[in-house]
Amino acid sequence: MTDPRTPTAPTVLVLGGTTEGRAAAAALSGLPGVRVVSSLAGAVRSPRLPDGEVRVGGFGGAEGLAGYLRAEGVGAVLDATHPFASGMTANAARACATTGVRLVVLRRPGWTPGPGDRWHRVASVPGAAAALPALLPGPDGRVLLTTGRGGLAGFADVDARFFVRLVDPPPPPLPARHTLLLDRGPFDLAAERALFDRVAPHVLVTKDSGGEATAPKLAVARERGLPVVVVDRPPLPPGVSAVATVEEAVSALGPALRQRTLG
Repeated sequence: MTDPRTPTAPTVLVLGGTTEGRAAAAALSGLPGVRVVSSLAGAVRSPRLPDGEVRVGGFGGAEGLAGYLRAEGVGAVLDATHPFASGMTANAARACATTGVRLVVLRRPGWTPGPGDRWHRVASVPGAAAALPALLPGPDGRVLLTTGRGGLAGFADVDARFFVRLVDPPPPPLPARHTLLLDRGPFDLAAERALFDRVAPHVLVTKDSGGEATAPKLAVARERGLPVVVVDRPPLPPGVSAVATVEEAVSALGPALRQRTLG
């Protein structure tokens, strides 16, 4: 039997935790002779597991990741992390540059406003908090907050009632007046309409995550004429570009996989 860690069986490390990461792991696992290891950050309880091997937890920065790539004989890295996981993407870029391992970044396209949208783009989560007072009717204003666990403390000084949608309960600090809405996407249009009926928000705050899984909330905000504060994505590291689909990612990984197999 062939040892899956020999050069005849190239190893692809998928930095995952996203729908695209799971789809890419499934596609790569279907290729003959390819070992697929998906790495999950461990920030979400009971994550949906992808095909292939799975590891959970950090690497210890770019140096730790470089050591892992060498130790595991990784021939290519597919960064399919969330568009806002900028720290992991920066570490992947540095580790791959250090080791000479091919890096492919997969990013779902961002959202774009359409007719009737009232979007207010900001550069950061603190920028979103700063933008809210001008968009709320007063201290009784209601905010549907869907920016994830990071940066919630930045909303603590905003005098409003927050409805915070998350997968898992977050650690403190949190906005002074808040209600947690623990749920996991995807969310369809009917479910989002029901949520807006229940919460009756004056403003929606979200990150430009892109994709279809959480886009219906934008359609409901448009239907109701509500302002939406959209946090822009962080830029990719210098010299790094991204592909938009799983098919493009697998194709871009092809040369590294073939070279490893023939090597």
